Amino acid sequence: MNLNLRHAIIQNVTGNTQDELKDTIVDAISNGEEKMLPGLGVLFEVIWQNASQEDQQEMLEMLESGLKG
Repeated sequence: MNLNLRHAIIQNVTGNTQDELKDTIVDAISNGEEKMLPGLGVLFEVIWQNASQEDQQEMLEMLESGLKG
């Protein structure tokens, strides 16, 4: 991903409240538009980088469980 796009996405949501961040995530998911995927990826990157090892493990378990169909 282009670093400028990553920076622009982060800059766009920096300072948002938790409600605003949630609205951004829910809107991106509910729209189902592929153009929103890079933004969600950047947000996940921020979450991952700021999560403890235990939180990362929990996310991996949730992801694995969600992908089992």
